[in-house]
Amino acid sequence: MNTPPFDIFLVATPGLETPLAEEARTAGFKDAEVIGGGVTFSGTWTDVWRANLELRGATRVLVRIASFRAMHLAQLDKRARKLPWAQWLRADVPVQVEASCKRSRIYHAGAAAQRVATAITEELGAPIAADAALRIMVRIEDDLVTISLDTTGESLHKRGFKEGVAKAPMRETMAAMFLAQCGYTGNEPVIDPMCGSGTFVIEAAEIALGLNPGRNRTFAFEHLVSFDAAAWTKLRQAGSGHPTEQRFFGFDRDPGAIRMARENAARAGVADLTTFTEQPIEELTPPDGPPGLVIVNPPYGLRVGEKGPLIGLHRTLGSVLKARLAGWRVGIVTADRQLAQATGLGFETPLPPVLHGGTRVGLYRAKI
Repeated sequence: MNTPPFDIFLVATPGLETPLAEEARTAGFKDAEVIGGGVTFSGTWTDVWRANLELRGATRVLVRIASFRAMHLAQLDKRARKLPWAQWLRADVPVQVEASCKRSRIYHAGAAAQRVATAITEELGAPIAADAALRIMVRIEDDLVTISLDTTGESLHKRGFKEGVAKAPMRETMAAMFLAQCGYTGNEPVIDPMCGSGTFVIEAAEIALGLNPGRNRTFAFEHLVSFDAAAWTKLRQAGSGHPTEQRFFGFDRDPGAIRMARENAARAGVADLTTFTEQPIEELTPPDGPPGLVIVNPPYGLRVGEKGPLIGLHRTLGSVLKARLAGWRVGIVTADRQLAQATGLGFETPLPPVLHGGTRVGLYRAKI
């Protein structure tokens, strides 16, 4: 564990790099800065564990282990064999190798991956398996080879509690960053009037309770040489949360979505703080107490002929919010500016678009 600091890279959802960097700095990773595709900072293996466990906006956490020039496959093979693989990998743990090539004389990603995989097998003895939990990522760009360890495994949006998923689900990592961009810190109530499987509501409740997002899952770094089970157990136990008086509310007209949301909240351990009700937009009323945040990801049909009914839905949403939730803030996630404008709300300056399932969406913020 007494190794010098090394480069750690947080993969971000495209468009959410800046709030992720802010979250990382708030979490104590002081030198976190935005670079292409994510956020980088210098740290130790304990920082790698903590980033996986605590950060809500990162998709995965990579450790940069090597960088060198290679103009052809033989050169890649030679330099890969010189790396101290035993410093990171165990000989008894299978690994998989993935490669990507861009603007390089080595242009065949499959061949590049094979050369690095063979180097690992022959120099260390670790088996190669396509379904291995531990992944080596080789990126070759402008003839510069960067080799990274994926310390995460399954994407970090998989918190370990969501078994039920509604249509077009919002990923937890995106939901957390949208909440942050709306100024949410855990000290106010949150309403989602079209909650689907409950992602915004559950994420808000977890933030209010101070629960670590990775508390219910395993990580790829548990298979590395650097892993210390006792230290990891101590770190996990340190983030057990704290009480809150806030409450969180989800509504949806689909009874199946409400059932899934309740089950997901129970698995996440936030059922006591959340209320999910089968209810259309027209019946939305605020809970007792001070105002807070309304955040919603309404449908934004991408097929021809779908926009007409959706404009009506957004008009209804805006009318209800203005009539009954004065003083609340609102965040609306949509792929269509016209739909956002149909609410009649006075939005702040738009934020950069975010890539969500192949579609660019925007977060529109307003004070009601």
